[in-house]
Amino acid sequence: MAEKKWWQKSVVYQIYPRSFCDSNGDGIGDLNGISSKLEYLKELGIDVIWLSPIYQSPNDDMGYDISDYRAVMKEFGTMEDYDRMLAKAHSLGLKIMMDLVVNHTSDEHPLFVESRSSKDNPHRDFYIWRDGKDGKAPNNWGSSFGGSAWEYDEATDQYYLHLFSKKQPDLNWENDAVRKWVYDMMTWWCDKGIDGFRMDVISLISKVPGLPDGEVGKNGYGIFSPYCANGPRVHEYLQEMNREVLSKYDLITVGECSGVTVEEAKKYASSSGEELNMVFQFEHMDLDGGESFKWNHDKIRLTKLKEVMSKWQTGLEGKAWNSLYWCNHDQPRMLSRMGNDSPKYREASAKMLATCLHMLKGTPYVYQGEELGMTNYPFTSPNEFRDIESINAYRELTEKEIFSRKDAFDYISYKSRDNARTPMQWDDGPQAGFTTGSPWIAVNPNYTQINAKEQIARKDSVFHYYRKLIALRRQYDIIVYGDYGLLLPDSEEIYAYLRTREEQALLVVCSFSEQETVYEIPGRFAEKSGTVLLSNYGRKEISAILTLKPYECAVFLYE
Repeated sequence: MAEKKWWQKSVVYQIYPRSFCDSNGDGIGDLNGISSKLEYLKELGIDVIWLSPIYQSPNDDMGYDISDYRAVMKEFGTMEDYDRMLAKAHSLGLKIMMDLVVNHTSDEHPLFVESRSSKDNPHRDFYIWRDGKDGKAPNNWGSSFGGSAWEYDEATDQYYLHLFSKKQPDLNWENDAVRKWVYDMMTWWCDKGIDGFRMDVISLISKVPGLPDGEVGKNGYGIFSPYCANGPRVHEYLQEMNREVLSKYDLITVGECSGVTVEEAKKYASSSGEELNMVFQFEHMDLDGGESFKWNHDKIRLTKLKEVMSKWQTGLEGKAWNSLYWCNHDQPRMLSRMGNDSPKYREASAKMLATCLHMLKGTPYVYQGEELGMTNYPFTSPNEFRDIESINAYRELTEKEIFSRKDAFDYISYKSRDNARTPMQWDDGPQAGFTTGSPWIAVNPNYTQINAKEQIARKDSVFHYYRKLIALRRQYDIIVYGDYGLLLPDSEEIYAYLRTREEQALLVVCSFSEQETVYEIPGRFAEKSGTVLLSNYGRKEISAILTLKPYECAVFLYE
């Protein structure tokens, strides 16, 4: 990689504002709550805060349905609150990355209200309207949130496209005026002083002309992704966005790109800098998917995980930059998915998972609570779901008798996005210190054991381990820039890899097993004296043959 960039050395922390910290007791996290916790994030050592959407929204999809891009959601506060938060973050040396949601708007956005008012409205073509076919939708596409991707509008006798909720109509990016409107809004935020954009489902903005029917999936609807993901003009649009906005500011940019391949990612995140800095790919997140999308109890096989992670590490080497994540607002807690969330092994496996990720090449992302070892929520009823995807999936899976009520509930409880959206666990007081009121979604009952106050006070906690991980990234360039090489590709217990740079080598060994395992140090290091940079069990020395405790990890530096 040619020129070194600040965002390559950075660590990003994602805040889901609704669940982070409530300052006024209404049960909903807000901007002043975030401001009150910035010192905590500074102590953790992160560089960039990615804020999930804080714009005005009817909240059909928890803020990803935006009705005003230049106003703050009333539940979160005011624009003055935002400006104070931004200024305070900057004074602490923290950067703010905004969530940019421009594949769709809310159906309550003034532009859509105008668009649906009549066929000849000047804003009609801001969205994707089509005539029906034989009294049915224009094509057979299904929405990501269940049901058809088309909604009939009786007033104008046409259908509009919504790849997600029917309250999230897709924008028509083929319209030059739409793109100019988006770029003007982005420029407004950049001029405010923000430091970057995370771009929601940005790979879907270009649709194949003609919008052909998709292959019918298990839910009876056509699959839209071959005709929307990485569409024919997506790179043209992002290069235009870069010229018009991004290149004029010193920003961090990451695109959420469902369906992206390594070859496509080289275009999105090329080191030439014509589009974005990096992309979020989902290949490792989809390894436990299946015929029923993600609704199952399947476990990710370690060999498959290593294969995918290694493909991206080596495939983008020297060509583009990786983003590294286990968790976000759309995924269940990785600790409950690939680690062990039992009291006995929770902290060891949380530290191991963090080490495995942060020692890879790319920019690491920490999701709120991940640095505490927060776990999935123990749902007892479908009535506890708040996420539109989970609610719709439960209804559809049971009504169509794809699963029994019990199985549908079990699968959704395990994979629901709500697992990541339970309130941040600040202390062992009422509602985990998140709010003095009644929280919008239930607090995980394990907050009395797992909370920031307890972990900050205890030096061997997951929190302080994350601090060490993040500090090492600043100290050793090999962690940021070293080349990657996989070891033991066939092991289902150990993920071991090398990072190399000039005369230095970094050996990372992570056990994903609840049993003791044995690992033999590669022969080339047998004669070398290495340093133990990090270990979750306090390992002090390197031996030729390591007996690894359950979920043990260690990082060795050879110079």
